[in-house]
Amino acid sequence: MRIVFLDRGTIGPTVTITRPGFAHDWIEHEQTAADQIVPRLEGAEVALVNKVPISAETLAQLPDLKMIGIAATGYDRIDVAACGARGIVVSNVRGYAINTVPEHTFALILALRRSVIGYRQDVIDGKWQQSGQFCFFTHPIKDLAGSTLGIMGEGVIGQAVAKLGQAFGMRTLFAAHKGVTGLGPLYTPFEQVLAESDVITLHAPLMKQTRNMLALPEFEQMAKRPLLINASRGGLVDEADLVTALERGLIAGLGFDCLTSEPPTADNPLLAVLERPNVIVTPHVAWASEEAMQTLWDQLIGHVENFQAGRPSNAVA
Repeated sequence: MRIVFLDRGTIGPTVTITRPGFAHDWIEHEQTAADQIVPRLEGAEVALVNKVPISAETLAQLPDLKMIGIAATGYDRIDVAACGARGIVVSNVRGYAINTVPEHTFALILALRRSVIGYRQDVIDGKWQQSGQFCFFTHPIKDLAGSTLGIMGEGVIGQAVAKLGQAFGMRTLFAAHKGVTGLGPLYTPFEQVLAESDVITLHAPLMKQTRNMLALPEFEQMAKRPLLINASRGGLVDEADLVTALERGLIAGLGFDCLTSEPPTADNPLLAVLERPNVIVTPHVAWASEEAMQTLWDQLIGHVENFQAGRPSNAVA
C-alpha cells in the first residue's frame, strides 16, 4: 500500500510520526501546492491531508485512491460527495482537542478581560517606571466571576468551555443556531445570547448556515459590548464588519485564532488593528498543544490501520 502525506508541515515537530504496522510505502511532503496534488498522489491508495483540498476534479485523476485520512475534524476541504460516489473512504479525527482548544480560548479571554497585552506593552514602554507609584490604571480590568459567557456551538469543545467558564463563576449560555427555535431547554435564543453575554465564544463548524453568522446586525444587538472569541473556524464572522464593530465600540475586544483566509491576505481588515491592546490574533494554534497533536496523529494512523483491516473508522464518506 502506498501512503502519501501531503502537508507534514502542519503537524508540529515534537510529534512522533508513527507509521502503520502493516507493510507499506511511505512518502511525505512538507507542503503541497494545488498543481502538485495529482502528481504526488498518482498511484497512492491512501492520502493523508490536513488542509490540502481534494476536489472532484482531482479525484477523477486518481483511480488508485481508496482512502483519505484527514488530520483534522473539519472536512470541508474534501469533496465528500465525490468521494462517496467513487467509493473512497474519508476518515477524520475527533475529540483530540477537548483540552487544548478550551484552554486556548480561556487564555484569550483572560488576557483580554484583564488587559494583559496593554499592561505588558506599558511596562515595555517604560510607563511603570515613570508612574511614580506601585501601580497605574491605563486599561480596564474585569473579573470573570459573575459575568455571562455565551457559547455558540454545543459540541464537546463548547461543553468543555462551559465547564471552565463555570469554574470561574460565570453564567453560561448555549446559543441556539441563528434563526432556529424550539431546540429545547439547553439552548438560549440566539438574540438573547447576543444581548446578555459579556463574552461570546465560537465553537461551531463552518457550514452554509453558519458562514458570517456574526455581522454588523448581530454586533448591533450586543448590548453589553462583549469580548468576541473565535477559536473555531474562519468564516463564521464577517471580518470587515468585525473591525467596524470594534471601531464603533460595539464589542470590547476580540481574540481570534482563525481567519477566513489562512495565512491572511494583505487586505485582511484585522491586520490593520493588530497593535490595539484589545486585539489578539494567534495563527490557528488553539488545537496545537503537543499532547493534542500526538493524540490526533495516533488516531489518524489508527484509521489507516482500520481501513487496511477492512473496518473503516470515523468515516464521513
